[in-house]
Amino acid sequence: MKITQILTHPGGAHKDEFLACCVLAAVHGCEILRREPEPSDLDDVSVAVVDVGGKHDPSRSNFDHHQFPRDHEPICALSLVLMDLGIYEDAKSFCEWLETVERFDVTGPISTAKWLGVERATLSRLISPIDITVLRRFAKSSSLQAGEPLYEVMRWVGEDLLDFVRALRERLECVAENASIWEVDGLKVLFMPRTDPMPEEASAGLGRYLESIGMSEEVAGMVYPDRRGTGYGLSRHNDDPRFDFTRIESQDDVHFAHARGFVAKTSSSDEARLRELLALAQV
Repeated sequence: MKITQILTHPGGAHKDEFLACCVLAAVHGCEILRREPEPSDLDDVSVAVVDVGGKHDPSRSNFDHHQFPRDHEPICALSLVLMDLGIYEDAKSFCEWLETVERFDVTGPISTAKWLGVERATLSRLISPIDITVLRRFAKSSSLQAGEPLYEVMRWVGEDLLDFVRALRERLECVAENASIWEVDGLKVLFMPRTDPMPEEASAGLGRYLESIGMSEEVAGMVYPDRRGTGYGLSRHNDDPRFDFTRIESQDDVHFAHARGFVAKTSSSDEARLRELLALAQV
């Protein structure tokens, strides 16, 4: 449905409704109003009512979570908007910060700190002046229009969030379709061949793919196309010490090996040779 207006509550601003408005602004590009909703707003499907109004009804563009019972799983206004877009599960899987935002908004800082296993004061030490300024300026606004500086920043945030989640899903599907698990002298290695088209960052998503198939702890290394050449990169996975790529730095077809041993680059694209280099790099 076409949203022509985004409405959220006035007063203090929090990350959940701010980010929900960012995502909606990226999708619809319409004005954002900060005021209490009227009954007509809640009934108007073209008005997205966010984090206020006491209703969760996506069919009417209502995205409030405050009416949920106390024992409900912590979800916030951003969660509800992402659910409506069909990308919530991917966002929760790919964006490690999302569950913290949900819990902070629903259960508060003390409970969230306990869930994270840190002291309450630690959360304050992680606050950025970017957070403070952007949220403060958002809280002081009664309306925001496309073309205004803060609105365009919000649109960028929403666009980048959506692009990240959707692109990573596509990347994981590409890896699943093309990658294979090698075993080299008893160690498992993820091999990602060169594809057409090539992603901007060939190693992107490989670690997340291993997590998704439950092999993150088993795989010790990764081999993937070198985006700066026709060869391949070789690296540790989870900084596994059983590979030390300084051991192959003297090989004629290895043009780079990091001094700390966690990555190397080879001009070779022959799979048998790549396996040989992996064997030589084992500690």
